[in-house]
Amino acid sequence: MDVFVARQPILDAAQDVFGYELLFRSNAQSNFFDGQDRDHASARVIDRSLLTFDWVSLTRNKRAFINVTRRALLEEQVRVLPPQATVVELLEDIEPDEPVVAACAALKRGGYLVALDDFQYRPEYEPLLALADIVKVDFKIDQSEAARALHVQRLRPRGVRLLAEKVETREEFAQAKALGYALFQGYFFARPEILSTREVSGNKLSYLRLLQQFQSDEIDYERIGQIVKGDMALSLKLLRFLNSAAFGWRSRVENIKQALVLLGERPLRRWACLVAFAQLGGDQPGELVRLSLVRARFCELLAPEVRLPGEELKLFLAGLLSTVDALIGRPLKEILGGLALPPAVKAVLLGGPSPLADAFALALAYERGDWGEVARLGQALRLDEAKIPKLYEQSLAWAESIFAAT
Repeated sequence: MDVFVARQPILDAAQDVFGYELLFRSNAQSNFFDGQDRDHASARVIDRSLLTFDWVSLTRNKRAFINVTRRALLEEQVRVLPPQATVVELLEDIEPDEPVVAACAALKRGGYLVALDDFQYRPEYEPLLALADIVKVDFKIDQSEAARALHVQRLRPRGVRLLAEKVETREEFAQAKALGYALFQGYFFARPEILSTREVSGNKLSYLRLLQQFQSDEIDYERIGQIVKGDMALSLKLLRFLNSAAFGWRSRVENIKQALVLLGERPLRRWACLVAFAQLGGDQPGELVRLSLVRARFCELLAPEVRLPGEELKLFLAGLLSTVDALIGRPLKEILGGLALPPAVKAVLLGGPSPLADAFALALAYERGDWGEVARLGQALRLDEAKIPKLYEQSLAWAESIFAAT
């Protein structure tokens, strides 16, 4: 299914792009919000920005302004987005009560910028103003120069950046700059541009979210538990997988929490990535998934043999994700852009320089029977070629047992 997001630039006084506001759109023809539930629209923009579109291509390495409702704010939905690249924009109907202020303070501590949309001053907004980085003033509401100037007089001494939105003429832009507004948005510069892509099916989104969580520096066990519990099929498959012979627990694993505790961080990263990946290929030929598992294990086993101790997980991920574009049906670069992978893994998958490159190339060469290339790479890596067939046999046997368990 095709999905859509509108992107409108936000400029500075020199008319350079400061960021983009990302807006929900239900189709390619309606370049405006069509009245759907605001909570739904907020959640869909967050979800699509990270998991459906390529984040870097969507934002062009600028900040993304994301509208949030009270519900989206309190549920911390926006925290899946990178803090250094996200401006959390509070919609004008959010009341500044204690939970809202506390949520904004937490976002600030996490590195996010906070913006207030369609701002109209009221004394009860003081706690939010103390946290706001950007305040957006609607030039269609505040149409007089005096009203526009009053916002500047009130807010600039606080260090808040004023953003003039719905600027539609050169005169309005010139006036806003003269008054001291720092940022500008409106039809005078550009209408929202509608972007589209193919959406990943719902169950695959769960698996992509799971993969993404395990590429972070620190594992958020609570978030992982929520993702797994939110997908019944994934929960059952994960428990079945953990109870397989591949683990050899002395007692059965009965729940997700127990599984997370039993596995520990390093094994959890590896095994959960494997489970998620295997399910991503649910509607693809089994041989493609089996090939990915064999390749991942083969790359992992090669690591200590080619003097890359401690890099087993990275090589495992490189092998595992090397076919993810075929499994999901989207370009590899786009998929990897949404996963916080180690740089060495991302580089080797995209054909760039990486310390993993020769080992990864050796695995691929052995798969396709390019014995001349295997010999050349084996010599460069100082690998005893006699060991390679045995490592590959072990990979085949391991993948077969895992494939059966998933």
